[in-house]
Amino acid sequence: MRRETAYKLAGRHHDRPSPGADIDKQREIRFKGLPPGQVERAWKALQALKGLQLERADDALTIVVRYSVLDYSLETLEEALRDAGFALENSLYVKLVRALVYFSEETQRHNLLSPERLIKQSNEVYIQAWDHQLHGDHDDTPLELREYK
Repeated sequence: MRRETAYKLAGRHHDRPSPGADIDKQREIRFKGLPPGQVERAWKALQALKGLQLERADDALTIVVRYSVLDYSLETLEEALRDAGFALENSLYVKLVRALVYFSEETQRHNLLSPERLIKQSNEVYIQAWDHQLHGDHDDTPLELREYK
């Protein structure tokens, strides 16, 4: 039996994230000082994306972005900026934070998009699957005649 069939038979719904999933993220994108004016150009480029909110940070070389992890990830945003020719900060601290954020967002996105595992109702799946199959073990005798009184 395919996994999707088992989940449908068990009555599981996976079309919405569970409450408290914390899918809204707030991250900082840090730029290098050179070339000058790249923060303003990046601001204009990021404003074109729907579902992405931008904020100015205290640091002039930083943009704060807010997004849903189901729509964007920091990795895709920064890669798009790099591909467009923007120079992002690459200090050791930023690289470590970046790697941790990339991993955690990728894992959270994978977990949100994958169906829940069947734990407690797995027997119900097989009972329903057995009832839907055509097999020779079906008794056509009416229920009242099968019961001993």
